[in-house]
Amino acid sequence: MAENLGELRIISATVEDRPGVLFKVTSLIRRRGFNIETITVGGTEKEHTSRITISMKGNVAIVEQLVKQLSKVPEVIKIIELAPAESVYRELAIVKVLAQDPSKRSDLLNYISIFRAKVIDASKDTLVIEIVGNPTKINAFMDLMRGFGIAEMAKTGIVALSRGTKPQSERTAEKP
Repeated sequence: MAENLGELRIISATVEDRPGVLFKVTSLIRRRGFNIETITVGGTEKEHTSRITISMKGNVAIVEQLVKQLSKVPEVIKIIELAPAESVYRELAIVKVLAQDPSKRSDLLNYISIFRAKVIDASKDTLVIEIVGNPTKINAFMDLMRGFGIAEMAKTGIVALSRGTKPQSERTAEKP
């Protein structure tokens, strides 16, 4: 089932905040051969619950299969697919860029401004830049930074919420 074609799919699972839950989820994904792009985990507005956000590329059948399989994990409280067009989703990247040449540093600072990124650390040879946005924006920025030389980079993966008050998808998995 390791398909990497198709459009971006975002799956959001609310889970019990207990040791081993992330291991169960990732083990299931590995055993079933799903090819995910990113996975992030963090707390929610409710005590003792976490949100696992999974992004992947694939068709509807693959996403439905993953949602069905994840709904069988006892610690999964709720799971939905978030439609990218009806969601707010962001990724954070921190990148250390070579900036030894003063003439190139000016160009670099212009790109940082254009992308609404910010410099969070500087030395005489490098700038550490933080950028937040959708994956397309992050990738476009990284493509430009490669021209200057990337020394190091770290990305968080996607975090997402539905827009407004109505549910994103009626694909809420029913617990058995």
